Amino acid sequence: MKPILLAAVALLALSACGKKDPPPPAPVASGAASGAAPSAGPRPEKIANGEPSVITVKHVLIAFEGAQRSEQKRTRAEAEKVAFEVINRAKSGEDFDKIMKELSSDPGEGTYTLVNTGITPNPGEFDRSGMVAAFGDVGFRISVGEVGLADYDPTGSPFGLHIIKRIK
Repeated sequence: MKPILLAAVALLALSACGKKDPPPPAPVASGAASGAAPSAGPRPEKIANGEPSVITVKHVLIAFEGAQRSEQKRTRAEAEKVAFEVINRAKSGEDFDKIMKELSSDPGEGTYTLVNTGITPNPGEFDRSGMVAAFGDVGFRISVGEVGLADYDPTGSPFGLHIIKRIK
């Protein structure tokens, strides 16, 4: 029962911020301890292309009218202005959690641990390929403590502008 509940929670979380539809959950081995998925085990710090294997990011989604799944009434130009204000506030040291709560269009909590291509996710982690492309492209490129922008793109970031802060 717990694996089904965890899969349902993961699907709900993925729908929150423009994640691509995840693949169906893998069957759980009958001998799994207390219904938890097995750990992926030790992982390299970086993958072959030099990117980190695993990162944790926080983000603010600035949606606008016309972006996918958006109920916002602001224009894209207004959203871009807000996005640059968020970047400036974050870079000046303002509490990113406070900014997320105040301005993000993501109905979820806004913090995600992502695993890079070829790395098996542990429970509670998201595969990079399950996110919109721009989200992972920015998150894996910036260093811990840095803030980056995933600009709106109809294919790579169709839900608006993402201001991403890498925390791990």
